[in-house]
Amino acid sequence: MTRRAALLCLALLPACTPVTRGAGPPVGPARVEPGWSAPLPRAAPRLGWAFGTQPPLPRPAGPDPVAALVMPDGMRLPLRRWQPPGPPRFVALALHGLNDHGGNFLEDAGPILAAGGVLLHAMDHRGFGWTATRGFWPGTAAMVEDARTAVALLRAQHPGLPFFVLGESMGGAVALLADPPGVAGVILSAPAIWGGPYLSGLLRAPLGLAQRVVPAMAASAGVGGIAASDNRAALERFARDPLTLREIRVDVVGGMVGLMDAAVAALPELATRATPTLVMVGARDAVVPAAIARRALRDAGAPRVALYPEGWHLLLRDRLRNEVAADMLRFMESPATPLPAEARGAAWLAQAP
Repeated sequence: MTRRAALLCLALLPACTPVTRGAGPPVGPARVEPGWSAPLPRAAPRLGWAFGTQPPLPRPAGPDPVAALVMPDGMRLPLRRWQPPGPPRFVALALHGLNDHGGNFLEDAGPILAAGGVLLHAMDHRGFGWTATRGFWPGTAAMVEDARTAVALLRAQHPGLPFFVLGESMGGAVALLADPPGVAGVILSAPAIWGGPYLSGLLRAPLGLAQRVVPAMAASAGVGGIAASDNRAALERFARDPLTLREIRVDVVGGMVGLMDAAVAALPELATRATPTLVMVGARDAVVPAAIARRALRDAGAPRVALYPEGWHLLLRDRLRNEVAADMLRFMESPATPLPAEARGAAWLAQAP
């Protein structure tokens, strides 16, 4: 090998190494700091963008962050808030899905839940939204610990009020794994459970090869022909929001599969957990295919599954979001009381694969 070729290989070596930007060593106590002053990120990391500038970006969806959740390693996670019109009846922390951020996640349903008496907080996961490591996978352990820390910080601010965790898709997998103590209930909206034995080796094999060869390569986050919602306006908003990721690194996809594997492994715990946990699924979901979700939930013996026949993946953005939000409010009002949608869910789980 010539000297020039060797130097070229060394230069390309970082592009062939999967990157995880997880939590660093502790530098101080976790805390909530009022205000948010970070500039909008210019772009997610992608090689092609090094040769040009981005056009002016629109404002992100949702309210501006009102505070930063400062993790023990110093990572600052933006926190948005939807206030109820009167004294809050419940407090909730919402965890967004892959490539999304807290503001866009709840742009449609945040006001509905707040009108029902929920003091609703939404944070951006590290690696997404308005965080400093946007575009890089943070690791399952860091995301789960961030969620537990955020719950503890926010519960301390609202003593005496029932506290709930709401996770959508990736955020649902994180909420499932976090299982934070002391909360009144957990809601998993279309949780990311396409993992474990339910993810075919025909998909795993090429992903594993790509992770070893081109982990830094970025590709479109969308999959042609698969719609996440019947709300076209919400999909278009996602596509133009400066904080959503429209391109995703191969190693982020690999990290997401690892998170789903862990979530599937944790599903059987739902049958014995003391914290009431409601799983909500749309029968039209093609992102986490409904037939696969049904198998995973049935095999795990998930005790409480609410089914929405006209629901897609983004239930809180779908046209039936008012129905879904109303059921969430009913669950918060009485977490132990079954919902009518759970009877549909039980019948759905009993169907043949």
